[in-house]
Amino acid sequence: MPTIECNTLVIGAGPGGYVAAIRAGQLGLDTVIVEARAPGGTCLNVGCIPSKALIHVADEFDKARHFANSSPIGISVAKPEINLSDTVKWKDGIVKRLTGGVGGLLKNNKVRAITGWASFVDGKTVEVETEDGVETVRARNVIIATGSAPVELPFLPFGGDVISSTEALDLAAVPKNIAVVGAGYIGLEMGIAFAKLGAKVTVVEALDRILPLYDADLTKPVAKKMKSLGVDVLLGAKAKGKSASGLDIEDADGKARTIPADKILVTVGRKPLTEGWGIENLVLEMDGKFLRIDDECRTSMTGVYAIGDVTGEPMLAHRAMAQGEMVAEIIAGENRRWDKRCIPAICFTDPEIVSAGLSPEEATEAGEEIITQMFPFAANGRAMTMEAEEGFVRIVARKSDHVVLGIQACGGGVAELSAAFGLAIEMGARLEDIAGTIHAHPTQGEAFQEAALRTLGHALHI
Repeated sequence: MPTIECNTLVIGAGPGGYVAAIRAGQLGLDTVIVEARAPGGTCLNVGCIPSKALIHVADEFDKARHFANSSPIGISVAKPEINLSDTVKWKDGIVKRLTGGVGGLLKNNKVRAITGWASFVDGKTVEVETEDGVETVRARNVIIATGSAPVELPFLPFGGDVISSTEALDLAAVPKNIAVVGAGYIGLEMGIAFAKLGAKVTVVEALDRILPLYDADLTKPVAKKMKSLGVDVLLGAKAKGKSASGLDIEDADGKARTIPADKILVTVGRKPLTEGWGIENLVLEMDGKFLRIDDECRTSMTGVYAIGDVTGEPMLAHRAMAQGEMVAEIIAGENRRWDKRCIPAICFTDPEIVSAGLSPEEATEAGEEIITQMFPFAANGRAMTMEAEEGFVRIVARKSDHVVLGIQACGGGVAELSAAFGLAIEMGARLEDIAGTIHAHPTQGEAFQEAALRTLGHALHI
């Protein structure tokens, strides 16, 4: 086959890759994107989107079970049933619509898409194994957006009843017993969902707390909810392997025991995909296990950029998207730099957790003298009417000038407040700016304004 020549070649069509390609196409750059499966990468196919679909179904089923008992709000229904196969079909339909939409956007912006596995020959050339043979692509600029994959434990290899989050999203039926190894956000999102669907869930975590990246104030409401759902959380416990009856562990006291489990869900993190695409043929500097990049996402090789999970934490789709857009504009000659004050992170647990910017501890460790307060949803009218009184909004501000350094929240539906939180920090808002902005009533967003007022010393509704 003749060599395909282009200005910009994108390896990987996940959130970072496809956004980079679309933006490059919009800017008139001759662009090719290579992806081994449907566009959208992990996020659209087996990550963010399908997992949130499952979480939504679990929430609705749990709500129906709530109404089948003695609901305090006057609704009563028959005992609900769940058909997980139908749920998976519905989820797959959403994924198909979204991946098809991405494919259409690439086509509309004149991006040439090649389905296959790319391997670098040198810093400008890749060979792509497709169903029709090997295609060679040569580009002036290359964007590596290969993403990440679930970490596999050597004593719990994936296969059979040992599954990653990918397989958990395609189960034909709800397991009677499921053991979750790892109490990070993926493990708890999935664990809570399956508990709501009727599984007996046990979480095994080697550390002494759940969600170790978040402070105790944010995680306490989640721990309380898991307890009410009957989820057993074993802290300081180590998974040891699979046996005929379930998961073998060593508990916090050093005693061996077995957790009954039809499925063992391993969620101990994700690793960057730095192998299998010819990295040995490139001269790339590494930052630990990640590709090293500068504030323009340039690697150590001229004309080679890297974005998304392969470049380090935080491994978030919206970070990759922002990097992809920026790199396309840099290649097109625009003056851009990566200078983000915050990248909001969300746990879609119950209740949800949002963190933008610095926590109180992080701000103090950075040498800031801070003031901070929280406003509870128990004092928010909208939260009361939604039966979502657990949680709060908290603001961290510099004491000297009241500039907001961080905003955190825990509560039902607080993921939708993340845009406001991120905007406030990116715009350099002060407490007075947030307190002086009229927030619509009745909304959960009022808790944001009240947290600012309370940090200033004059909350109105508490």
